[in-house]
Amino acid sequence: MPIKIDASLPARGVLEMENIFVMSRERAMHQDIRPLKIVILNLMPTKVETETQLLRLLSNSPIQIEVDLLQTATHISKNTSQQHMLEFYQTFEDVRDKRYDGMIVTGAPVEQLPFEQVDYWDELRAIFDWSRRHVYSTFHICWGAQAAMYYYYGVPKYPLEKKLSGVYAHRMLDPLHPLLRGLDDEYLAPHSRYTEVRREDIAQVRDLQILAYSDRAGVALVSDMQCRNVFSTGHSEYDRETLAKEYFRDVGKGLDVAVPFHYFPDDDPRRTPKLRWRSAASLLFTNWINYFVYQKTPYDLSQL
Repeated sequence: MPIKIDASLPARGVLEMENIFVMSRERAMHQDIRPLKIVILNLMPTKVETETQLLRLLSNSPIQIEVDLLQTATHISKNTSQQHMLEFYQTFEDVRDKRYDGMIVTGAPVEQLPFEQVDYWDELRAIFDWSRRHVYSTFHICWGAQAAMYYYYGVPKYPLEKKLSGVYAHRMLDPLHPLLRGLDDEYLAPHSRYTEVRREDIAQVRDLQILAYSDRAGVALVSDMQCRNVFSTGHSEYDRETLAKEYFRDVGKGLDVAVPFHYFPDDDPRRTPKLRWRSAASLLFTNWINYFVYQKTPYDLSQL
């Protein structure tokens, strides 16, 4: 089924070239169906790239999905044109009175700062509080996951000795959990971060369950007991070239970073990476949409 987006959003052309069914808002108005309403709080500097990645994954759902894009008002994006932000993004004040079936909170390149020193931390806390009453289920990614676990449960993050970057194997700790349905016993996902959350801290929180773990990358997937909040420390949404772009960017800045683990063939950055995590990413997001958004949200969102 289609994903419903603005007809002029740059991601639309990319998705249509991949034969992904996207629908304009005008056409969707003529369908007698209530689409799922999803809001994406995009904190990544590469806004257009992240939009495309997430919309691609959301499009695998059999349900029509209507997407709103959300930005923070207290931080101005330096890597995306203001015209794009004004045309396609809303602020918290714009959506404060709306309700959504689901929300996605992306990662952000601020993980080496204490949470309280992030310039939009107060606004993010307000959005977290708002989501408890206005969003049924939220999927948090990377720094977004760390920030939410810290705010909701006091789970700290710790600096790593060096950047964790690469494609890592994960094992399921609860294979019967609906969020993991259809995944192999071991699945791959990219990670790209300088900090971590630790298993022993999460184990102290009775409302949290670790669903997947990596011997090299650590805690990978966490959920509360009702799956109203899902926390992914990796970047399953990443494209084939995303880690490569980050690696070459860091090298260009003169940073001492290792070649991403298990990513380039023979660890040779001159070679094209193999895309080996997309099927697992598609299942993960489809399961979230199906079992914890579509199946759980009331038809009348005012009842949230």
